[in-house]
Amino acid sequence: MKRDLTTTVLGAATLLTLLVAVGLGLSAPLDLNQGSLVRLMFVHVPTAWLSYLAYGGTGLFGLLYLIQRRRHWDRLAMASGEIGLLFTVATIVGGMLWAKPTWGTYWVWDARLTTTALSLVVYGGYLLIRTLIDDPERRARVSAVVGIVGTLYVPVNYMAVEWWRGVHQTQTLKLLGKLRFDAAPIYGWVLLIATLAFTLLYFYLLRVRGVLAAREEAREERELMEGAPAARVEAARG
Repeated sequence: MKRDLTTTVLGAATLLTLLVAVGLGLSAPLDLNQGSLVRLMFVHVPTAWLSYLAYGGTGLFGLLYLIQRRRHWDRLAMASGEIGLLFTVATIVGGMLWAKPTWGTYWVWDARLTTTALSLVVYGGYLLIRTLIDDPERRARVSAVVGIVGTLYVPVNYMAVEWWRGVHQTQTLKLLGKLRFDAAPIYGWVLLIATLAFTLLYFYLLRVRGVLAAREEAREERELMEGAPAARVEAARG
């Protein structure tokens, strides 16, 4: 795929920031209780953040499509949904690797874990709907509505540890009320860099996937236009 300057610069910035985050994460001091397991936080938390960002993007781009009726926004909504689903799986896997040595099991039906698993159903359904509707305009409208409603998952999942207390720890970064970071300050700086790296990664993947989606759409339209004359010829013969 031919890359433009923006994509190249964004990709380079993403790679550089990820490398810095990895270096800081590996050099961070060990936790008194969890030892080196604490380093999973530098991947698990940013991965969860990226999934939130992607699902929020799906809803936002869907809303923009409903307002402007531009297929560009629909393609970005689809791309963002795919990215969100991918990184939700990564969040669950990372959480399971962290849970086994700390909780003694890979999985419990805790509120945070359960709502995270349900997001796979919601956004898996979102992507499935897109494959079941042939008409592009109707597909975009229906998908936009589902994507907007699906963004309710983000605040519910974030607040799940407060509303339904379970074994999962409360938020590492509390955004409501007085802002508070519940970890050692040194971990906060590493986590900030890692979160920035994953944010850049989201925008890089979104841009690349959006370009690929545009090319796929153009190819489908060409095939449809090429097939139309042949269909009219067959109809005339019949």
